[in-house]
Amino acid sequence: MSTAKNMLDALPPEGRARLLDQAAREVSLPVGTRIFEEGRKADRFWIIRSGQVELDLHVPGHRSAVIETLGRDELLGWSWLFPPRIWHLGAVAIYPVEAVEFDAAAVCALCDEDAELGRALYRYVAETVAARLRGTRTRLLALYGPQSGNRAGTNHDADIGQDLADI
Repeated sequence: MSTAKNMLDALPPEGRARLLDQAAREVSLPVGTRIFEEGRKADRFWIIRSGQVELDLHVPGHRSAVIETLGRDELLGWSWLFPPRIWHLGAVAIYPVEAVEFDAAAVCALCDEDAELGRALYRYVAETVAARLRGTRTRLLALYGPQSGNRAGTNHDADIGQDLADI
C-alpha cells in the first residue's frame, strides 16, 4: 500500500491543489447522519478528517451488518469510480465527522484532463480497495476459519460461500 497518510498526500501537488479548488468542500456530519445508502447513486466521496463512520450491509429481515469502521484520514466511498456507480454498502456517522467531500463527476473530469493526477488517484483507490478486501478476508477467517470453533466438523469453505450467498 502507498506510504501516503491519505489520498491527498498520494496526489501530485499541482493536481491536489486543482482537486481541492475545483471539486472539494469541507463538511460536518453529526452523529447518526446516514451518509449514503446501499443501492443508491454514488456521486461523491470523502476523506475523513475526524470522527468515525460505520460501513454497513443491508441484511433482509435483520439489522444491517457492520462491515467496517473508518476514521481519520481514511477514504470513505469508492463506488463512484466504477460502473454502475452505485453504493455497495451504506454508511453512517457514529461520531461527529469533519471531512472533505469530493464531487465525483468533477474529480473524474480533472483526472481525464491530468493523466498524472488520474493515475495517482486511481492507484490510491485501488490500493485502498485491495487493503479492505484483505481485511475482510482476515475477519472472515477469524469468524469461520478452522481455529474459530464456530463450525467444527463442517466444510468451512462451503459454509463461508453459503453465508455470503445468504447476504
